[in-house]
Amino acid sequence: MPSSLDEVLTHELRRLDAAGLRRELKPWRGPQGPWIELAGQRLSSFSSNNYLGLAGHPALGRAAATMLDEAGVGAAASRLIAGNHTVHQALEEDLARFHRAPAALLFNSGFQANVGVIPALVGQGDLILSDQLNHASLIDGCRLSRAHVQVYDHADPDRVQALLANHRRAHRHCLIATESVFSMDGDRAPLCELAHLAREHRAWLLVDEAHAVGTLGPDGRGLCAELDLQPDILIGTLGKAFGSFGAYVAGSSPLRSFLLHRARSFVFTTALPPAVAAASRAALAIAAGPDGHLLRRDLLAHIDRFRTGLLALDLLAPGAGSTPIFPIWVGDDNQSLTISRQLLDAGIHAQAIRPPTVPRGTARLRFALIATHKPHQLDHALDQLAHLRHTGYLGPAKTS
Repeated sequence: MPSSLDEVLTHELRRLDAAGLRRELKPWRGPQGPWIELAGQRLSSFSSNNYLGLAGHPALGRAAATMLDEAGVGAAASRLIAGNHTVHQALEEDLARFHRAPAALLFNSGFQANVGVIPALVGQGDLILSDQLNHASLIDGCRLSRAHVQVYDHADPDRVQALLANHRRAHRHCLIATESVFSMDGDRAPLCELAHLAREHRAWLLVDEAHAVGTLGPDGRGLCAELDLQPDILIGTLGKAFGSFGAYVAGSSPLRSFLLHRARSFVFTTALPPAVAAASRAALAIAAGPDGHLLRRDLLAHIDRFRTGLLALDLLAPGAGSTPIFPIWVGDDNQSLTISRQLLDAGIHAQAIRPPTVPRGTARLRFALIATHKPHQLDHALDQLAHLRHTGYLGPAKTS
């Protein structure tokens, strides 16, 4: 029986190897974009969340370089300690205007936003209803809150209604937490139904728009804006479609003021580097302007093209096809790794997604489209998937 720390860890790593769950870091060079140099190989990139292709946009680099000369590298402390740099405040004002919200507050990542916001708003004596396929950051935020958590069946408003009927009256406050576009499935949450239930049962609705802002809705303002609803708490990210780094909460002025005091991941964290905030402002200006409209137009065309190709191969997963995220179902963890390696040999980077990122038995390839992909890259990926389908490495898409 292993006893030392290294012995125990080595034993566990061997178990991960055998189960097909071992992970590794692969070196990449150059900017993130439709092409990537990974471990010395030039590949079509289908594994990033760089939906608008802004991560390598020169305007972001120029904005960051200018601010780097002006403000240096680090923020040196939290904004409550070292001071509130004007670029942080300006970015928050930009984000509030973008979302038609009274206020916004920056966080250093989407994970820090969710584990800071949820425990700040609810705690012991409160109730949280959380979608079964919510991101790990939402799950951890729920756990840290010490509220009573009920996990509801994925995207099932009927189950939410039943849980509210059975549990709401016994709790002080109630929070319904969901992603708008689910990061590993590419499907959409039933936000209109959830908003109606929240109003009916005096609950608060938190919507994580990480995979929707920039790509969906008018000016890329997300699925909430597309549906013309304003949740109580909107979480957005700057590190996906906006190509930068960080995250934010958009909502009321009292919400922002309260989180300044109670969100521990804001209060006790060194602020984002000013240069990163400047790059985010440049990205937001592009996404909300004419160039952003053209990028979303191209992205939508890519989505249509890829959806049509997957339908012909019987590989389109239920619920997918209206966002840039396309899961290709495999099931077995080791098999997903084998297929991912075969795609690498064909010049395609499509990462194998395995537990704990997804539930056990649902390993998959995750294809994420970028507005700046070329049509021939999509067609090449579809050709390779067709080969894998016809040679038996891939079965048909799951039916539920």
